[in-house]
Amino acid sequence: MKLDTNKHSVFQLYYHLIFVTKYRRKVIDDEISEFAKSTFERIAESYHITLEEWNHDQDHVHILFKAHPKTELSKFINSYKSASSRLIKRDYPRVKEHLWKEMFWSKSFCLLTTGGAPIEAIKKYIEEQGNNHK
Repeated sequence: MKLDTNKHSVFQLYYHLIFVTKYRRKVIDDEISEFAKSTFERIAESYHITLEEWNHDQDHVHILFKAHPKTELSKFINSYKSASSRLIKRDYPRVKEHLWKEMFWSKSFCLLTTGGAPIEAIKKYIEEQGNNHK
């Protein structure tokens, strides 16, 4: 297993992020998805986030990314959603036929941690720590 490092820590932090379009409007095509993906990569750089995988359906995107322990995920997510909404609306005016207000994305999102050992295996490992000292 390859771990990431910085000056003071070793880590492996993978996240699965799902954004849904406002009102679940079916407005994402390949072109808009690719634009949203490149916007994600550009903004992610300053937050020490690395895109690992991206895919979309007509009304949502799935994103797998790695982050550093100090990354402020909620700030990054808000920054990305705000910027990408503005840029998509500006560069793809056809979206305005379905989403006439400012926001492209729904306010809600789904963020899941992923990778590594299953939770049950970690719980068992922690429970067993120190047992050989009894």
